Amino acid sequence: MSDNAAERELADRLFAEHQERKPFSRLQGALRPATMEAGYRVQDLLNERFAEAGRGPIAGYKIGLTSEKIRQMCNAHEPISGVIYQSTVHRSPAALKLADYMHLGLEFELAVEIARDVPPDSGPLDAESVRDYIAVCMPAFELIDDRNADFGDLDALSIMADNSWCGGIVLGDAVSDWQGLDLKTNSVAMSLNGELVESGVTGDAMGHPFESVAWVAGLLASQGRQLRAGMIIMTGSTLATRFPAAGEEYSYAVEGLGAVSATLS
Repeated sequence: MSDNAAERELADRLFAEHQERKPFSRLQGALRPATMEAGYRVQDLLNERFAEAGRGPIAGYKIGLTSEKIRQMCNAHEPISGVIYQSTVHRSPAALKLADYMHLGLEFELAVEIARDVPPDSGPLDAESVRDYIAVCMPAFELIDDRNADFGDLDALSIMADNSWCGGIVLGDAVSDWQGLDLKTNSVAMSLNGELVESGVTGDAMGHPFESVAWVAGLLASQGRQLRAGMIIMTGSTLATRFPAAGEEYSYAVEGLGAVSATLS
């Protein structure tokens, strides 16, 4: 079987698993991509099937496995990217139904909106040089659907090929006056049913959330793509994933940027 045929077969299998609500399992055997590059080709093919099934258009990208807490949960050592669909973008305060997901997890993030196209030949970017491409910042939840994965048997490639488990996002209010914030040390806090549960700093994602934006810009450039004006980028979770129950209300506050909230039913 050619690599292209194997990649198509794996994408078909993953799409069928989603349609049939089958549990996630680590990729093994002859269809497992040999490299991360091949895994992204499978992700592309899977996303073509999602778009054809009505999820499109693309709203932006998520970057996952950015914090040490999340990497430890998933037995991974590197970031991964996935596609966000416009049909899965919610606004705060959001009312979410657990039945819409196989196994919903919340991640606590900074989202940014891209101000202008990032030229594919811009060269390597970092947290400082990518600032010019960022229009607004927002507190946000990423909605992870791990399809009841066994967290003792995971790897980054398997998660990434499955569109990095992106089930959507919830966005707080957009703030254009973010330039004075030190996003390495800016405080964040997560509350459950009105009570503070955990705190951290925005720099817990990649050392600085804009490093995630620079990283995904480089990844897309390597694939012959680019970040476009208006795209939303989820920069990675600062805290460990929480798996909500019906009746719970979560809030995630980013100092200087407000808060995002969601209730579960």
